Amino acid sequence: MNLSLSSIHTHSPQPGSADTHTRVLVGTLGSRRADPLTPLLSPMGEHFFAESFDRGTLDSWVLSKAKKEDIDEDIAKYDGKWEVEDMKDSKLPGDKGLVLKSRAKHHAISAQLLRPFIFDTKPLIVQYEVNFQQGIDCGGAYVKLLSQTPDLNLDEFVDKTPYTIMFGPDKCGEDYKLHFIFRHKNPKTGEYEEKHAKKPDSDLRTYYTDKKTHLYTLVVNPDNSFEVLVDQTVVNSGNLLTDMTPPINPAAEIEDPDDHKPDDWDERPKIQDPDAVKPEDWDEDAPKQIPDEDAVKPDGWLDDQPEYTSDPDAVKPEDWDEDMDGEWEAPQIPNALCETAPGCGAWQRPMIDNSNYKGKWKAPMIDNPNYQGVWKPRKIANPDFFEDLHPFRMTPFNAVGLELWSMSSDIFFDNFFITNERHTAERWANDGWGLKKAAEGAAEPGLVNQMMTAADERPWLWVVYVLTVAVPLILIIVFFCTGKKAVAPAAADYKKTDEPQPDVKEEEEEKAEEDQVKEEKSQPASQMYAKTVSFYLTMRAALPHLGVFHNGLSKS
Repeated sequence: MNLSLSSIHTHSPQPGSADTHTRVLVGTLGSRRADPLTPLLSPMGEHFFAESFDRGTLDSWVLSKAKKEDIDEDIAKYDGKWEVEDMKDSKLPGDKGLVLKSRAKHHAISAQLLRPFIFDTKPLIVQYEVNFQQGIDCGGAYVKLLSQTPDLNLDEFVDKTPYTIMFGPDKCGEDYKLHFIFRHKNPKTGEYEEKHAKKPDSDLRTYYTDKKTHLYTLVVNPDNSFEVLVDQTVVNSGNLLTDMTPPINPAAEIEDPDDHKPDDWDERPKIQDPDAVKPEDWDEDAPKQIPDEDAVKPDGWLDDQPEYTSDPDAVKPEDWDEDMDGEWEAPQIPNALCETAPGCGAWQRPMIDNSNYKGKWKAPMIDNPNYQGVWKPRKIANPDFFEDLHPFRMTPFNAVGLELWSMSSDIFFDNFFITNERHTAERWANDGWGLKKAAEGAAEPGLVNQMMTAADERPWLWVVYVLTVAVPLILIIVFFCTGKKAVAPAAADYKKTDEPQPDVKEEEEEKAEEDQVKEEKSQPASQMYAKTVSFYLTMRAALPHLGVFHNGLSKS
């Protein structure tokens, strides 16, 4: 299900003026700020956390002072820098966000919720924005919803701090991930185990490479269904009971660890026939290949000439020491006389496959009369079995945190929002990401420029462009400029020249022949035209799905 984006009303700009459109959007956004010291976005409705960073400070956030365990002291500190600042290429001046500033360092920052989120009868909706301003090589931009525990201390926030849900983008190399992980409590043992949602089927590459702001949303419902959305479009969905790894509930039966395969258990489906006997004429010693007795030495073969000879121009190096290096010999070079001859050296007959070759004899395989199948241990009741039909009822959480390591800097975060009301989340998205998207769209280059940019990155697109334009044009020319026949002279023309007028019967026969020839020629041509037009329309429809254009071009 998509979280629909409400209409964003702006004044119409002058034709061709992207700057005017952008300024209008900025004005619309700026008009929401009644007081420079108050947040730009004022969420309406039920919410547990809302942060737009438009105060320009980190007053409500806590930087971790802890160190990671089990790693070198030099890199154990969470000393990565965070700043609140404008996006580098912002289309909305004054719209600030949280920026991860350091490369190859550990970062950890967190903030308390207004009140703990308790999983009861309403859904959980988490959303926030990310912009990889410098691209992303290896690193994450996911959030952690920190579990409500008596010993939770945000000053000591580390990778091992208990969390309820981890959600968001992560990439290293060519592995593009969008995590949804939650920690499930075993009702029998009380221990927690991470459950990972299935991998999205959608191609996520663009979200990491286009340097645009993207809205990441997670919706988890009381009926155990979940949705993961990017830019308000579902990219992954499923059910906590069936689409998590490992599964929420263990198997009711397991293999008996004390059961062992009997020594006489026969798992061989086929065996060699014990009654088979090697034929008397079977020659196991016959070679696989033999000389071709029909071969004849080519004329001009130089038997007395070697293929390689010593280089007459080679000179022994001055520092050659025969005591150390041995007797010096000139390097070998191809024999010039052999270049024009069919061959040099002793001629040998070529080898061919031996028709009498049979190889080592083996008895044929037959069905094993004692075959018992593949042995498996017997099943027993799983002593650790439990059935949790309500995994949605997760551990309450009361803080949100970013605990990240990245090889890329300037990762921009904005507009964190946690609620249990969909319409409230939609309004928050419209007032934040919706305006960013509209402003970015207004500043994007036109269709032709986008096509040129895409072709620069993927030169093979020029072939698509040429086919898309040239093929229909050629077909139109061929269709309208061929297949014409000469117009028969009118009866009055014969009177003017006194030429003999053909019989009516002959004229009718010729006309029937011409019509037949025309039909035979036009039928395959029309079929070819229809097929080519169909190909053209298919290519036009498929272009937006090739993954080669930006969003604006795809919509065009």
